[in-house]
Amino acid sequence: MPHSTDDHTGARLRRARKARRLTQRELADRAPVSYSTITKLEQGAISASPAVIGALARALSVPVSDLTGQPYVDDLRRDQLDGLIQPIRDALDVYDLGDDPEITPRPAAELVTHADALCSLVRQTRLQQVAAELPGLIVEATTAAYRSSSSAAWATLASTYRTAYDVTNKLGFLDLCMVALDRMDWAAQRASSPQISSIRQYMRALVYLRSAQYRTGQRLLDSGLATLDQADAGLERDVVTGQLHLGAAVLRARAQDGDAADQHLAEAERLAGLTGPAEQVHWLAFGPTNVRVHRVATLAERNLYDDAVRATDSLVIPDSWPKSRTAHHHAEVAHAYLWCGQLDKAFGSLQAARKAGPQQTKYHPLVRETFAGLDAAKRRLPESFASFGSWLGV
Repeated sequence: MPHSTDDHTGARLRRARKARRLTQRELADRAPVSYSTITKLEQGAISASPAVIGALARALSVPVSDLTGQPYVDDLRRDQLDGLIQPIRDALDVYDLGDDPEITPRPAAELVTHADALCSLVRQTRLQQVAAELPGLIVEATTAAYRSSSSAAWATLASTYRTAYDVTNKLGFLDLCMVALDRMDWAAQRASSPQISSIRQYMRALVYLRSAQYRTGQRLLDSGLATLDQADAGLERDVVTGQLHLGAAVLRARAQDGDAADQHLAEAERLAGLTGPAEQVHWLAFGPTNVRVHRVATLAERNLYDDAVRATDSLVIPDSWPKSRTAHHHAEVAHAYLWCGQLDKAFGSLQAARKAGPQQTKYHPLVRETFAGLDAAKRRLPESFASFGSWLGV
């Protein structure tokens, strides 16, 4: 199954490089990426890690999505997901229009229940259902917040904005997910919730992580941790603090600062020992399992792929764990197996990611990059490999 000429990261990299009138060697001089890696990427002979894609995007002054091809509009259109994005965009735009007299919001408890249900559905990777229900809930929660002016109502609205971030981010609309985060901060300030404000900084840091802006990402996490000093001590603060340390561990690992990554992991592990499994606290999936999953991720980010797969061998993910996190973990493990040359296990992990969260997996850029790497290896794989590619749309 050869690559389509224009439909892999290397082809997009070549077009972006030529638009900047750079040779491959000139690009290698600008980015901490070797000339041979750039050559092989453009030929479609190897896959790229998120760190390499981020470094090349920065060197070319283009968004990461220009190289990954997100959003995958043709596939979204075939899955009838593209038409669900504009209503979300429209709902995000009415944030400053105040109370809509034509809307009668449901009671506050029902809005909270609905907002939590959508958070849960995102973790189940049921993105189509969430995207369909979300715009109406955002508009309704907006009027409810203006009408009651209570902290709880603003917190509910902030939750809907967070879900908008989750959906648009997973489907590849990265500019829109940043709008959702701005709205989340606006509502969090009115809710007087340091925890929600800190979660927003954590999510912003992940966006900067993907664009290889590690210093800014770390500053955002430091800001989030400082904000948590205003929160009351207890489970909620420990969970959010622990999750920020996990984010910082991955960010430091991608910046190849292994010692700092290990320090953040150690602090997260200490907090997870206090909280135990706390997956539903702010829907962060925090707890001992998440610490172990992030340990695998940090090893992979440091290009210690053999260590990453060994850490995976001893990791057992409970069936009750959020499917979105399980799918993301399997996607990361698949890429590690690819770089270890264990192609059958890499493809098996891609299949596990699809089983755990099909909608999320289909639009995950690392899944597509790993599949491209398996294809480029030209080794014999099961017949189901071609079927997987057809499903993936590559």
